[in-house]
Amino acid sequence: MYKTIALTQDARGVVTLSLARPEKHNALSRQMLLELTDAAQALAVDPTVRVIVLRGQGATFCAGGDLAWMQAQMQADSETRAAEARILAMTLYHLNTLPKPLIGALQGNAFGGGVGLASVCDVAIGLDHLKMGLTETRLGLIPATIGPYVLARMGEAKARRVFMSGRIFSAVEAVQLGLLARAVPAESFDAEIESEVTPYLACAPSAVAAAKKLTRDLGPKIDETVIDHTISALVACWEGNEAQEGITAFFEKRAPAWKR
Repeated sequence: MYKTIALTQDARGVVTLSLARPEKHNALSRQMLLELTDAAQALAVDPTVRVIVLRGQGATFCAGGDLAWMQAQMQADSETRAAEARILAMTLYHLNTLPKPLIGALQGNAFGGGVGLASVCDVAIGLDHLKMGLTETRLGLIPATIGPYVLARMGEAKARRVFMSGRIFSAVEAVQLGLLARAVPAESFDAEIESEVTPYLACAPSAVAAAKKLTRDLGPKIDETVIDHTISALVACWEGNEAQEGITAFFEKRAPAWKR
């Protein structure tokens, strides 16, 4: 059914939702985002699903935006750029509002949109050697559509430590920032994920869904107005000279003009 993601479900109702482009380090392509949205909508209404584990196949959880997608945006008009940004925004929205527990299993690095995916999980566990980073500003862009979820997870004070600098940080710092609940060695990774899954199987599913909705109702509002604002901010960056220079430099494998 899907080409860029994979779904499996065990007898307990635990679904593993895997990013399945390991050869591309699970970079977020347009197709992957549409498939993730479709899967999230289907899982949301499936009464047999109790818990969802989000992970990536291969060595990397998610390397961020797909390179081919970035190249296409360089030639696109404002309307197209906004429409493409909305695809990512709505993927995150549907994952964030799933009425089922969403457990992130980060077996490798997460950059850009990968940090956004980690931020919409109810809890994320990472391997102790992984690296994370909001690297958009290195390209003359901003972490816009993922921003509301990153801020909701970290809080403004912690987010300001990494949101603008583009620096890569360790799994240990990711725990301190609130992006990861724990950073664990590979040999205990599966057991740690299972420890997050198991308690939900003793809970009433509708009560879990209602409790999760309440946390979102009481937490930072991420509604249509917020989403529209992030899309406009991203498109404005795409319209500027820095994005053109940053992305061109990236593909030409040279330093951008501003690098010192």
